[in-house]
Amino acid sequence: MKIKEIRIKQFRRFTDLTIKDIPESAKLVILVGPNGSGKTSLFEAFYYWYRLHGYRTTGDRDYYVKKGEELEREQIWFEKQVFIEAHDHDLNSEQQSSIQGDFYFRTAHRNEPDFMTQSLSRQADPKKEIRLNSLMETDSCVSQNYQRLVAQTIASVYDTSNDGKSVDQLREELIGKVKKSLNTVFEDLTLTDIGDPLQNGSFYFTKGTSRGFHYKNLSAGEKSAFDMILDLIIKLHAYEDSVYCIDEPEAHMHTALQSRLLEEVYNLVPNKGQLWIATHSMGMLKKAKELEAKNPNSVVFLDFSDRDFDSSVVMTPSTVDSTLWRKFLDLSFGDLANLIAPETVVFCEGGIEKGKRQNFDATIYRTIFTNNHPLTEFVSIGSCSDVEDPNNTSMRIVNALLSHSHIIKLVDRDDKSDKEVADCNAKGIKVLSRRHIESYLFDDEIIRKLCLEKGKEEMVDDCLLAKQEAIKNSIARRNAVDDIKSASGEIMTAIKMKLGLTRCGNDTVSFLRDTMAPLITSDTAVYKELEKIIFE
Repeated sequence: MKIKEIRIKQFRRFTDLTIKDIPESAKLVILVGPNGSGKTSLFEAFYYWYRLHGYRTTGDRDYYVKKGEELEREQIWFEKQVFIEAHDHDLNSEQQSSIQGDFYFRTAHRNEPDFMTQSLSRQADPKKEIRLNSLMETDSCVSQNYQRLVAQTIASVYDTSNDGKSVDQLREELIGKVKKSLNTVFEDLTLTDIGDPLQNGSFYFTKGTSRGFHYKNLSAGEKSAFDMILDLIIKLHAYEDSVYCIDEPEAHMHTALQSRLLEEVYNLVPNKGQLWIATHSMGMLKKAKELEAKNPNSVVFLDFSDRDFDSSVVMTPSTVDSTLWRKFLDLSFGDLANLIAPETVVFCEGGIEKGKRQNFDATIYRTIFTNNHPLTEFVSIGSCSDVEDPNNTSMRIVNALLSHSHIIKLVDRDDKSDKEVADCNAKGIKVLSRRHIESYLFDDEIIRKLCLEKGKEEMVDDCLLAKQEAIKNSIARRNAVDDIKSASGEIMTAIKMKLGLTRCGNDTVSFLRDTMAPLITSDTAVYKELEKIIFE
């Protein structure tokens, strides 16, 4: 079902609100606005209409009627408050039973910290029940969905069409969709088991090297995301042609997780359905913008900010332009950005995708300068070209948010000519005097300091000789004479062996981060060289 228009009168936050011109192509509708602006009230209007027309229940008049307003006829107050028009459904002529299932709701209050099932009970068809009196109630349903999953398992066993399938196949069919979606959102969290429903029935996971990881041990963000994915997948058969309303799905989640979750939920919702999200999340707003770019005309925004809902208001969807995007930034961060803003932000190179080198350069600089420059934040932004690009979206966002911070751009020297370095400096971009950060971390001075700190002064010359040998081998592999990064693995291995080091880092990235970087302190020439380049 795709909503076309909503009219609301004297309902909670609204005196007379009309939302119109929602395109039929819109699969995702994003509600944005500050707290108290009316986003949840709109979902309450949907929920109120759904309960009234699908289940013949009106709810609490004092909760729904806007205070200070009097409706024309007391006895039929519930008939005049909410009107919904759809593109593909004639809601005015639909039978009560047909309306059941037109809407799916999740509140912003989702919390089921633990459960253990030791008996089975019949679960009602989700379309035939109203679980909540309002969308301000806690919407916990993980244990209910566990029971539904077990019920589906039993039904599959007795379905003769499955006679040719193994137990493994049946089990994978039942939890496979949940497992796949969960792996899309969490790279290191896999649903593996549902236990014994009559003894220790719960959800069990593999997380990192941990096996049999119980649901109760998941973080709040992991539980929230798992809850949402599980509920959607378990109930998709009942809500194939529905409007999905999810209030603040970002609860307890960091920005990257919020972004991945929205994309997965968007993909789970059938194309003939419509997903409505109320959010303050910058991660979700950015992902919505990306989804619109991939699927033109599929995403629209309803801006609830700066509206006087005590008077008549007509709202139409917005697309993302610079004005609306700046509003998103203000709504997501507000004054918090200025309260926590560092004095200086240094954009540097470094991987931003998941992996061992994610944020490597920023982490190294932060380790080196945290004591003497505590109000400076280092941010890895990608490659050299990403740092130099004046139109880099991430840097523009940070610039907008941290308008009171001093912004520095820093790139590696690499193979830049003197002319290229001068051009960078002319653009306000600072350039390392050496090829890359590894050149400083494996500087002779720092290797010597490591030997002294480990009580192996007699090994200084051996370690420096091993470094030179590793560089020669790297040059033989056709790397540049100053490309210490290409030789760094061999240098590390030789130093660890000669000094008998243990627990100093399992790979080159960890060794440089945990063992070498802390040695670059303010009393070293390497520190002074870096400090001059970055901060002067």
